[in-house]
Amino acid sequence: MSHQSDLIASDILAYLKSQEEKGLLRFITCGSVDDGKSTLIGRLLWDSKLIFEDQLASLEVDSKRVGTQGEDIDYALLLDGLQAEREQGITIDVAYRFFSTDKRKFIVADTPGHEQYTRNMVTGASTAGVAVILIDARKGVLTQTRRHSYLASLVGISNVVVAINKMDLVDYSSDRYEEIRAEYEAFAEQLEFESITCIPLSALKGDNVIAHSEQTPWYQGQTLMAYLENVNVTDNAMGQPFRMPVQWGVRPDLDFRGFAGTIASGSVRPGDEVVVPGSGQKSRVKRIVTMDGDLEEAVAGQAVNLTLEDEIDVSRGDILADPLARPAHADQFEARLVWMHEDALLPGRSYLLKSGATVVPAQVSALKHRVNVNTLEHQAAKTLELNEIGVCNLALGKSISFDPYRENRGTGNFVLIDRLTNATVGAGMIDFALRRATNIHWQALDVDKRSRAGLKNQKPGVLWFTGLSGAGKSTIANLVEKKLLSLGKHTYLLDGDNVRHGLNRDLGFTDADRVENIRRVAETARLFVDAGMIVLVSFISPFKSERRMAREMLEEGEFLEIHVNTSLDVCEQRDPKGLYKKARSGQLLNFTGVDSVYEAPENPELVVDAGKVSAEDIAEQIVREVLGDDAVWNVPDGTER
Repeated sequence: MSHQSDLIASDILAYLKSQEEKGLLRFITCGSVDDGKSTLIGRLLWDSKLIFEDQLASLEVDSKRVGTQGEDIDYALLLDGLQAEREQGITIDVAYRFFSTDKRKFIVADTPGHEQYTRNMVTGASTAGVAVILIDARKGVLTQTRRHSYLASLVGISNVVVAINKMDLVDYSSDRYEEIRAEYEAFAEQLEFESITCIPLSALKGDNVIAHSEQTPWYQGQTLMAYLENVNVTDNAMGQPFRMPVQWGVRPDLDFRGFAGTIASGSVRPGDEVVVPGSGQKSRVKRIVTMDGDLEEAVAGQAVNLTLEDEIDVSRGDILADPLARPAHADQFEARLVWMHEDALLPGRSYLLKSGATVVPAQVSALKHRVNVNTLEHQAAKTLELNEIGVCNLALGKSISFDPYRENRGTGNFVLIDRLTNATVGAGMIDFALRRATNIHWQALDVDKRSRAGLKNQKPGVLWFTGLSGAGKSTIANLVEKKLLSLGKHTYLLDGDNVRHGLNRDLGFTDADRVENIRRVAETARLFVDAGMIVLVSFISPFKSERRMAREMLEEGEFLEIHVNTSLDVCEQRDPKGLYKKARSGQLLNFTGVDSVYEAPENPELVVDAGKVSAEDIAEQIVREVLGDDAVWNVPDGTER
C-alpha cells in the first residue's frame, strides 16, 4: 500500500497496536444517479495513497478499457466492481471498502442511486454513523436526494455531509453553492438530523476532498477528509441501559451454565442485577467469560458469556436487561417497514419476524399509511410494493422484548421472512408497543373445547375445501354436511359466496383482500371448533400461506385439507356463474385461474377430482375418511383416542 507508517518497518507490533486503538467510523455515500459517489470514494483512496500497487496498475488498465474519463483515471472503477456496473457506469450493489488514516479507521459503503435499489441503500445505511449525500451542482436537489435523505434519517443516521459535487462544471460558483445549500437545509428541517455540513467539491478534480482548493477561496470550512477524521459520532449504544440478546445457552459440562450473546447496549459487571423481561425473573451476574479469560466489565459490541448466580429460565431469544430500565414486552407494536421483495406485502398474511435471535410468526394487522419518500407525504395504501415504505401495526404469535428503534438500534430492529421461501421480504424499525397489547389478556373460562365437544359426542375440526371456481367445492361440502348431520354430528358450513354477503362484504378480490378474506374465515372457523363443531370451509383460498395459517391456528389433527382438483378446462366448461366468460373478456379482473394465481396444495389430506368422480361419491369418500372405523374423527364417546 502506498500510504504506510514508519512503524511498519521499525516496530510492527507498535504499528498493529496503534491500528487497534484507532476509532472506527462507518459512513455511506448516497445520492442520485451519476452524482459521483463512486468517483468520490475512489478519489479519497487515491489522494490518501491508500491503494495497493496492484490495484493502481489494474485501475490504469481498466480506466483505458472501460473508463468514462478518456485517458484519465476513472476513480469510480475502484468501487464499481460488478460487470453490469462497469458496462452501464452505475452502482447497483452496495460496495464496502475499508481504509485508515493516522487519525481514524473507516468502513465506507457506496450505495446505489437508482430508486429500484432502495433496499440496497437501506442495507448499507443500517450500520452507518454518517451519510455523505452527493448533489450534482448542475442539477441541484433532486428526487433521489430527498429519498436518500429520508432513508438516512429513517435508519437513525444523525450526521450528514452534503457534498455539492462537480463544482468544476459550474465554474466554482459560490452563488450556486449557496442556492443548493439553502434548498437542502429547508427540506431537511422535516428530518431529524443533528448536524448538516455542506462542502463544495469536485471528486474528479480533487477539490476540497483532501486539501482545500484554490478554486473555492470563498469556502472556509473543512475538507471532506478532515470532516470524516474529526466528526464526533456519539455511540448511543454505550449510554443506553444494558441489553444482551441471548444467542444460545452454553452447557459444556454439569458445572457450567452460561448465556452467550453480543451486548447490544450499555455495560455490565459481575454483581450487577439483570432481568428476563418476558418472565420477570431476576438474578445477578456471577462471571463474564470470554476466550481470553474473565472480564471485570463488558460493554456494547462485545461478545461474551454471562453466568448467573441463580438457576433462572433463560432461553435463546430472551434478552437480559437492566431491571430498573426494562425493554417493552408485547405481542403488538407499531413499526416503519421497508418492503424488500418483488411480491407485495399482504396485510393479514403470516410471515416470520426475526429480531435478534427471536423468531416468531407475525402479521401486518394494519397498514396505516405509505410514505411517499420523495415528498414525505402520507398516502393511504392496502399493500406495499418493492422498495416502498409504510407505517404499520404488527401482531405477533407471542410476545417479544424490544426497545423503540430511536432509542436502541440493537433491540429495535427486525426483518420479515416469507414462511414458504425463507426469503427476507422486509426490514423494520419498531416505534412503540401498542397500548391494547398490554391491556388485553386471555380470560380463563371453565367451559372449554373438550367439554363442548364431549356434549356433542364428536371431535371438532375443520374440513377445508380448496380448488378453482366451479371445481365443485360448495356442492361437495353441502353433501358432506347433510351426511354428517344425518349421523347426528353438529356442523356448520362456511361458504365463500355466503360469507361475502356479511362478514366479508367490505372486501374485494385483490391479493391483499383475498388474504384478509381467508384470515377472517380461519379465525371464525377456529371459534366454531372451540365450540365443539365440525366446520366445513368452502373457499377458493388460492394461497398456500393462508391455508397454512389456518392449519396452524388449530391443534394437530383438527385440520383436514381437501383439494378439489378439478381441471381448469372442466371448470371453464361448467362456468355455473358465468365468471370465466367475464374474466376471459376482461370484464372481471383478478379472477383465480385466469389472471390471478392459484397455488395448489402440496400435501393435502385428500385429493378428489369432481371432473371424473360424482359429487355424491366424493362426499361418501370424505365421510368415510372422517368417520370411518380408523378415522381420527370417529370418537363415539366424545374423547380423543
